[in-house]
Amino acid sequence: MININEVIETNSMIEQMNLDVRTITLGISLLDCADENLEKLNEKIYNKITKVAGDLVKTGKEIERDFGIPIVNKRISITPVSLVGAAACKTPEDYVTIAKTLDRAAKEVGVNFIGGYSALVSKGMTKSDELLIRSIPEAMKATDFICSSVNVGSTKTGINMDAVKLVGEMILKTSEITDSQGCAKLVILCNAPDDNPFMAGAFHGVTEADAIINVGVSGPGVVKVALESVRGKDFGTLCETIKRTAFKITRVGQLVAQEASKRLGIPFGIIDLSLAPTPAIGDSIAEIFEVMGLERAGAPGTTAALAMLNDQVKKGGVMASSYVGGLSGAFIPVSEDQGMIDAVKDGALTIEKLEAMTCVCSVGLDMIAIPGDTKATTISGIIADEMAIGMVNQKTTAVRIIPVMGKEVGEMVEFGGLLGYAPVMKVNPFSCDDFINRGGRIPAPIHSFKN
Repeated sequence: MININEVIETNSMIEQMNLDVRTITLGISLLDCADENLEKLNEKIYNKITKVAGDLVKTGKEIERDFGIPIVNKRISITPVSLVGAAACKTPEDYVTIAKTLDRAAKEVGVNFIGGYSALVSKGMTKSDELLIRSIPEAMKATDFICSSVNVGSTKTGINMDAVKLVGEMILKTSEITDSQGCAKLVILCNAPDDNPFMAGAFHGVTEADAIINVGVSGPGVVKVALESVRGKDFGTLCETIKRTAFKITRVGQLVAQEASKRLGIPFGIIDLSLAPTPAIGDSIAEIFEVMGLERAGAPGTTAALAMLNDQVKKGGVMASSYVGGLSGAFIPVSEDQGMIDAVKDGALTIEKLEAMTCVCSVGLDMIAIPGDTKATTISGIIADEMAIGMVNQKTTAVRIIPVMGKEVGEMVEFGGLLGYAPVMKVNPFSCDDFINRGGRIPAPIHSFKN
């Protein structure tokens, strides 16, 4: 059982080290909203979300007040929309009406984001999946709070290269018509989990209950301060310090999750114990690397440091909660981490080094700005590389890449809020056109056969 003494123990973490509960995410199944009539479908979707999530924001604020724990975001994830809209939607424009309905529902209940404008196409695309993917640019343009994701690969099925090619085109189109901002809410995934509370990749998987509470905690600043006390000590001491700190962070999330579940009358799902940085000073994964002994993120040894950090965070977290899930580990988004931004500006960190780091982190190439004149096939090639890492290593990987129109390498682009700002990064100029245009599917790796 968790008691208030554990909360008191973490007061300094909250007040001085940027510890927060990053999100309470309410997952809602919309499968029972399916209808052949588009107008009725939209009405059912709006009514269910506003009914089930009506008290989410209020409850989150009450828990903040009662326990003194900052809860930064209150969010909703829903059943992938390509499944819900399959019977009613005959054009991309039909799907955009659903996006507008979701946006209206999000504004009504007061959440920060709603995730699940999604398609799961790791082995093949239905007509519904393709229509939704083609609707993404207009959906991002027409809404404020919608997050979109497409799962294009998995260890079990391989990589759907037709989908990889299509999403590369849609990312570029989204950038063109949304002044790049829409791409910050669009992520391409391999091995996407059904219970991820973090945007933009959150959706409510079909294996989940009708409604569920998932909580994401975060505390890079806490880990950094803890490691400052063991500067120069051996790796055993370093690992033990990270593990103990992750345990304490996760217990705070467990308390919030239990309270939210009890007060809302909705089952508790998982704690995602990812270390998710923000632009705030001291709330940086890259600064953790520096405390470990690296001059800058990207220096030799960075991948090893990230692997160790990820592993120890998970070891500490699973001892604190029986239901750890989602992504859980360390995020390395460029624009949301001041230390990562500085590393790019100093020339220590490149896209290629980031790709190497994603072999051992929780997500992938995240919030990376690239020149707006980058070809769609090049974007698809970057996505294919990252999906291959996830497929072969049996882990979740993702790409949230942002072509910035009118910007060149080295220029800065502002996204605002938690999304921060980023330098435009150099992309390998050599062509992969013929490779991407082959079409078809990259088969699953040999070690995927475990039956």
